[in-house]
Amino acid sequence: MTVILCFGDSNTHGTPPMTVAGEYARFDSATRWPTRMAAALGWELVEEGLPGRTAQWGDAVMGPIMNGIDGLKIALQSHGPIDWLVIMLGTNDAKARFGASAEAITGGIAALLDIAQSPEMQTRHGKFRVLLICPPPAMEGVGPIADQFYGAHHRGLELPGLYKRLAQARGVAFLDAGQVIAVSPQDGVHFDAPSHAALAKAVADALRAEV
Repeated sequence: MTVILCFGDSNTHGTPPMTVAGEYARFDSATRWPTRMAAALGWELVEEGLPGRTAQWGDAVMGPIMNGIDGLKIALQSHGPIDWLVIMLGTNDAKARFGASAEAITGGIAALLDIAQSPEMQTRHGKFRVLLICPPPAMEGVGPIADQFYGAHHRGLELPGLYKRLAQARGVAFLDAGQVIAVSPQDGVHFDAPSHAALAKAVADALRAEV
């Protein structure tokens, strides 16, 4: 059976739109986009979504474990062999406290692709392919964590073109999630249940087209 590892942040974990800062909740497996996608394809799924995860930085508030570079190495050494790796990160990298440009955020994604496409990891898993997903831009000024995402919308609008060109340069598949869904206006960051369903279908369709 084909094995797919989905590596991301809270929107891969399945965090619903928040009403109170700091609350923890998670959509069930019938709702989350990775589980719906894997079920549609009949593939085995490894879920690696961590709320707060960035592509490349530890977080001054949430801790060093948010660094996706370390997280991806751990995930790829913990699971496998896999046939596909899906990466969807960049939302948290756009937080105001990182002060990162869209180009710097894309650089973090490039580092993750360096790890995934390294001879070490490819040999370990008997070779696997990568689908890079660009998340939809955050919506500013709404919800309980709006203060963390000042300036994030503008940076998010720049990411699809940068991610697409990076994907082309690295020979990986690409999907712009912002062409399929938008973040919830409830908190400006997370996906509601219908968006999870729509993204699951889009990812499944993208992967079918690559097989």
